[in-house]
Amino acid sequence: MMKAVILAAGEGIRMRPFTYRTPKPMARILGQTIIEHIISQLPDAVTEIVLVVRYLKEQIMDYFGNKFGGRKVHYVELDACLGTGDALFRCKDLLTERFLVLMGDDMYTKREIEELFRAGDNALLVKKIDEPFAGGNIIVDESGNLLRIDEGVHTEGPSLLNAALYVLTPDIFKYDLVSIKDGKEFGLPQTLVEMARLHPVRLVHTRDWIQITTMDDLKRAEEILRKRRLSSKS
Repeated sequence: MMKAVILAAGEGIRMRPFTYRTPKPMARILGQTIIEHIISQLPDAVTEIVLVVRYLKEQIMDYFGNKFGGRKVHYVELDACLGTGDALFRCKDLLTERFLVLMGDDMYTKREIEELFRAGDNALLVKKIDEPFAGGNIIVDESGNLLRIDEGVHTEGPSLLNAALYVLTPDIFKYDLVSIKDGKEFGLPQTLVEMARLHPVRLVHTRDWIQITTMDDLKRAEEILRKRRLSSKS
């Protein structure tokens, strides 16, 4: 038995004007919302879903109700978006055993979720890239576990990006949230680094992660899913 937390509270600013009336996680790809695609890839071990909502939350809550696809649905309603760390910690009372955390605007496959389950008590999905980028570069220790995250501009690869899919234990809640963006938000990956000092966090590499940030990403996701469906039928 396991719960999956889906963070779906953001405003989707880079997808305006579409998101003026529709929350980004409710954007449709091949006839289904992003959240539905996420739920469709959850392994059978996940029996309950926790949806963290805020922006246009009624659309999400009315659509999924208290039960969806045979799974019980809980809602955690935010008054403000203060980062992924704050959003997860608002769910603390619902999470008493090992749990899954996913972003409500990213898409993953069942295969890599199950691989994350097998990796250890605490695990994080990452993507290896070779091109320069600005952001957090994940650094591993000699055992291949999470060591730290180096923020900045990285011009020499390869680098590891956080694909924002986590399997965690309630140990994460023993740690103080780490503030980011000049104290305006609290970061989950940064807080995870603190926990990793005593509780190893294994890394799993993704080949299938689809990050949806813009309308072009939405079109790209549709093309990828269409190809996967055709491939599965052949």
